[in-house]
Amino acid sequence: MAQEVKVSRKYQVVIPKEVREQVKIKPGQMMTIMVKHGMVTLVPVLSIEELQDIFRGMNTEGYREEVDRY
Repeated sequence: MAQEVKVSRKYQVVIPKEVREQVKIKPGQMMTIMVKHGMVTLVPVLSIEELQDIFRGMNTEGYREEVDRY
């Protein structure tokens, strides 16, 4: 799903409702901002409880380059 948003004079953007609902973003939720190859990605910060079992069985090969890891 791709949607366009406008950057305000204060450099703010509104995350469209459909996107917020799809990824279950809540008001006040923290987000991580990553920049790679000129692209900005927002990633919701999840609690330990929310992360439990989320990656079990996931193939992570090629997901991130080694130089991007913390």
